[in-house]
Amino acid sequence: MKNIVILVAFDHSHNVIRFTLKIVVIGAGEVGFDLSRLLSENRHDVTVLDNNKDSLAHVEEKLDVLTIEGNATSIQDLVNCNVQAADIVVAVTSVDEVNMIASMMSKRLGAKKVITRVRNHELSLPESPLKPSDLGIDVLIHPEFSAASEIVQLLKRVAASDVLDLSDGKLQLVGIKLDRDSPLVGKSIQDYSIEMEPIVFRLVAIQRGGMSIIPSGKIRLGKNDQIFILAKTKDISKLVKSTGHRDIKIDRILISGGTTIGGLVAEMLSEQQPDWKIKLVEPDYDRATQLAEQLKNVLILHGNSTDPDLLAQEGIADTDVFIAVSEDEESNIISCLMAKHLGVPKTVALVSKPDYIPLSQTIGLDTAINKKYAAANEIHRYVRKGDLISVATLHGIEAEIIELKAKETSKVINKPVQKLKLPKNCVIGAIIRNDNVEIATGVSVIKPGDNVIVFVFPDAIKEVTSIF
Repeated sequence: MKNIVILVAFDHSHNVIRFTLKIVVIGAGEVGFDLSRLLSENRHDVTVLDNNKDSLAHVEEKLDVLTIEGNATSIQDLVNCNVQAADIVVAVTSVDEVNMIASMMSKRLGAKKVITRVRNHELSLPESPLKPSDLGIDVLIHPEFSAASEIVQLLKRVAASDVLDLSDGKLQLVGIKLDRDSPLVGKSIQDYSIEMEPIVFRLVAIQRGGMSIIPSGKIRLGKNDQIFILAKTKDISKLVKSTGHRDIKIDRILISGGTTIGGLVAEMLSEQQPDWKIKLVEPDYDRATQLAEQLKNVLILHGNSTDPDLLAQEGIADTDVFIAVSEDEESNIISCLMAKHLGVPKTVALVSKPDYIPLSQTIGLDTAINKKYAAANEIHRYVRKGDLISVATLHGIEAEIIELKAKETSKVINKPVQKLKLPKNCVIGAIIRNDNVEIATGVSVIKPGDNVIVFVFPDAIKEVTSIF
C-alpha cells in the first residue's frame, strides 16, 4: 500500500511524519462504527455512507468524520462520497450482496483499493466460479471464518487466553491470567527472567484492572494480572507451566451453537484433529439435521446447552473444552459459566459487545471472542500496513504487534536495544535475521535489513514507524 499515501503533514511537536488516507466506509453499523473510530483516531480523512439516519446520527455524535445519507448501490451516492478519488473503500454493511455491488461499482469508479466484508465464505473457496477480483474486491474479510480460526488457534494452548503465531510459527505470543495462587504473584519481571534462565523471553504487556501496561523489569506481578509473554515456540510450554498453569491434553470438545462459526470450528477441528471426540449442540432441529449431514466426524445433538441435565447426560464433567458460539451472547456466557462450574478446564464464549471482552475473565470466562470487533481490527490492519511487514492485535488489550524492517538510514541500527530512544508505549520483542529468530534483550543489536517485532500502543505507532 506504499503508493496510496496522498497527504503528508509534519508534526513539529513530535517530529513525526503523518500519512493521511482518504477512506470511504460504506455501512455505519457496529463494524463500520468501530472501524471509523479507529481510522479517525489515526487522523485519516473518513467519509461514512449509510441509508439509516439513526446510525449516521450516532456516528456524527461520537466521531470526527463526514457522514452522507445514501444508498450503497447508487452510483450517484457513491460519487457524492467521492469514491472515485478514494485511496480505500471499505464495504461493511450487514448485507453481502450490497457490499459486493458497492465494491464493484467503487472499483469501476476509480477507488484504488477495495476491502469488503462477506459473511458467505463460498466466494473465498478455490472452486468458486467467481473470484473476489471479479467483483472489484482487493481484500475479502470473512469475520465468521476469522473467529473460527482464532478459536481453533486458542486450543493449541489450553492454558492461554490468547495465542498468536509470529515469524512463521517460530515465535508465539501468549496471554495468561495469573491466578491467586500463581507462583509469579509478588515477583518482579526481572526476578522472573533470572529464575527462568537459560530461557529467553519478553513479558511485553500486562492487563491490570482494565488498564494496559507496557511494563519495566522492576514492576511486580499481581493476582488476576493478564500477562503477555513473547518467546520461541519451543519454550512456551515451560513458560506457561511457570505461571502455575498446565497445558491440558485435549480429547473431548463440546460446541454450543450450530451457527456458521460453530459449524466452521467443528469442521476445522475434525479435519485437523481426527482423534478428538467432538460434539455440537444445536437447539434448532432443521439446522441440527443439516449439520449432521455436513459433518461426518462430529456428533450433532439437538437440544439446549443451558440445560444442566443435557450437559450432565453428555458428560460435561469429562469435557476438556467448552465452546459457546450461539447468536445469543447471554446464553453463551451462562453456558460457559455453568461449564466452568462443572470443572471444564477451558471455556470460550462468543460475545457481541466489545466491552464484555476485558470483563470476561473477571466473571469467570477463560476467553471471549467478538467477531465484529475482530472484523474491524482485521480491516484496520490492512489499512495500516503501509511500510509494515505485518500487523496483529490481541483481545482485551490496547496494543498491536507490528513487524518492521530496519533500513540503512534507520535510527535503531548498530546500537544496543537498551540505548535506543524509543517512545514510552512500545517494547522491542524480537529480531529476525536471515531466518534466525532472537528474543530481544537490552544488549541485542539491530542490523540493517533485520525484521523487528515491536509491541506498541496505537498512539506510538507513527513515531515507531518513522524511527525505523
